[in-house]
Amino acid sequence: AEKFFNIKCPAGDLAPRVAVLVTTVRALKLHGGANRRGLTEEDSESLRQGLPNMEGHIENIQKFGVPVVVAINRFPTDTDTEVEEVRRFAESMGVPCSVSTVFSEGGQGGEELAGSVLKVLESGEGSFRPLYEPNAPIREKIETVACQIYGANGVDYVGRSKRDLKRLEHSQWR
Repeated sequence: AEKFFNIKCPAGDLAPRVAVLVTTVRALKLHGGANRRGLTEEDSESLRQGLPNMEGHIENIQKFGVPVVVAINRFPTDTDTEVEEVRRFAESMGVPCSVSTVFSEGGQGGEELAGSVLKVLESGEGSFRPLYEPNAPIREKIETVACQIYGANGVDYVGRSKRDLKRLEHSQWR
């Protein structure tokens, strides 16, 4: 999302009005430390431990002024308890959350998600903005992304990267 919002949108004069963050219970459990072999078993603890990953993605998207809808791409082995845990977490952040079963049910499995997206679009909330101006110096762009999206305290340039950056700053590709 960061590359799309910061690079593609300004270059294409695009202004997204909503972002759909697709997640799975399985992925969240993996982020929470679950064993791959046990992903089809209910594991509320690993799921809860993985939810901060989803939270980080939501917060990053919101930094661009774009409202988020979470889509849970549901697998048949996901339990209702797990799905509801993800839904409650998203909604506690003020983010609508819908289950998607498009893979198994076709278009009908995406109706709830489509309704959530339309509701956000109709609300008119949000106002897209890149994190930096397109003409900002390259070092400023790198530092902004590193600190605001990836949580860095700063950026150090060493060796070849320092030399390459200096050359880039003096080229036509700024």
